[in-house]
Amino acid sequence: MVAAILLSPLAPAAAAAAPLPELPGDLVAKDVTFRGGGGLDLRGSVISPAAARDGRAGVVLVHGAGDGTPREKLLAEAVAFARQGLSVLIYDKRSEGYSLFDRSYAHLAEDALGAVAALRNRPGVDPGKVGALGFSEGGWVVPMAAARSADIAFVILVGANGLSPLRQQTWAVAAGLRKAGVHGPLAERTVPNLYRAIADGGMFPEPYFDPGPVLAQVHRPVLAIWGVHDLLTPPRETPPLMAAALEKGGNRAYTFRFFADAEHAAHLTPDGGVTRLPELAPGYADLVGSWVGEATSGRAPTADVSGPAPVQQDDAVEVPPAAWWESAPVQLAALVVFLVAFGGYPVVALVRRVRRSAAPESPLVAARMVSGAGLTAVTGGFCYLFYLIMTGGKLAVPGPVVAGRPVIWLALQALAVATLAGTLIVAVRRRRVTARGERVRLGVLVAGGAVFLPWALYWGLALP
Repeated sequence: MVAAILLSPLAPAAAAAAPLPELPGDLVAKDVTFRGGGGLDLRGSVISPAAARDGRAGVVLVHGAGDGTPREKLLAEAVAFARQGLSVLIYDKRSEGYSLFDRSYAHLAEDALGAVAALRNRPGVDPGKVGALGFSEGGWVVPMAAARSADIAFVILVGANGLSPLRQQTWAVAAGLRKAGVHGPLAERTVPNLYRAIADGGMFPEPYFDPGPVLAQVHRPVLAIWGVHDLLTPPRETPPLMAAALEKGGNRAYTFRFFADAEHAAHLTPDGGVTRLPELAPGYADLVGSWVGEATSGRAPTADVSGPAPVQQDDAVEVPPAAWWESAPVQLAALVVFLVAFGGYPVVALVRRVRRSAAPESPLVAARMVSGAGLTAVTGGFCYLFYLIMTGGKLAVPGPVVAGRPVIWLALQALAVATLAGTLIVAVRRRRVTARGERVRLGVLVAGGAVFLPWALYWGLALP
């Protein structure tokens, strides 16, 4: 466990954060520094009631996904929990060793344990009553920390997930699209295929991490909370998986609660999970306060599940590792083929113009259509898909939707159809071309179109 509180000045430090906003008069904050995974210095604040009693319980709040997330992002929760009589430690999330394409849940768990050690050493806090609360991605991190150390007295999870990160993220993007009215291959086929390729290329950290075996090692009371309108974690599928994992390890001291009108972080939402309001779900903070009191006094409820039924229209789909023909290297090779075939056609024309060479007779209109439409469909398709990934899907902003398809995607599909139709025309007319160089040029274009057909079917561009 990482337990050092007094730190060497030579240890790398996280970026300094701005001071906390002024707290309500009934609360006080004290800054702390502690050591996280890999010897990284991390900074945080402990928020407590101004008239706090000794022997009080404490909780460390662990961020969801995002690098360098400031502690202020969890200030609303920290204030609400402190008003329940707890000392709450919030800290600036690491940016070193954490990025969109590279992260370690083990390092994040060490960060959380360092924070727990810091809170256990605060005056007035009972070291035997300190637990950790993980939001979203923190729902994978906190159980790992609790499985490693008995210093964590209880575990609270908000918007946690019982699936692998790759499967969860694939579902989240597809769920956001469906929430925006999108149906068909884009959500059902294209998104899973894209994440499979990203994982195969090593650009998705810990894609097949299985939280089940880790949860089975957690032998402390567990409180898990979900908003019924969670668009990032499958709220109907996850609880049974987590319950099964806990019970497999012999832990029945778990409490699951669902909150109405709440989204992924248990904040209120006015539109089914798309928008997060500042307000916490009514009763959320009260539940945390009362449950911590029960858990730290040995009276944690047993297998207690309650609340309104969560809203989840579609199940998460399995995202198996890519087969050789759909692997990242093969996809990259296909892109090279398209660049040469579709991009080479206008490049040759430009060279001829510069050299003022006479251009042999050629089916120019169809060939130009294949070249232009093909390049646009390929580059535009990937740009649009990566836009959906970067927005996470949960914002539900795929652009205007017509007949269950985003207008942008419909335009790309039209370009794909034009590419395929133009390829057929060029293949037929190529036989009439007598100049050897031009026949080769058109042959390369047709070959690119032939490769484009299975590629467009795989990515859903050529599917209705």
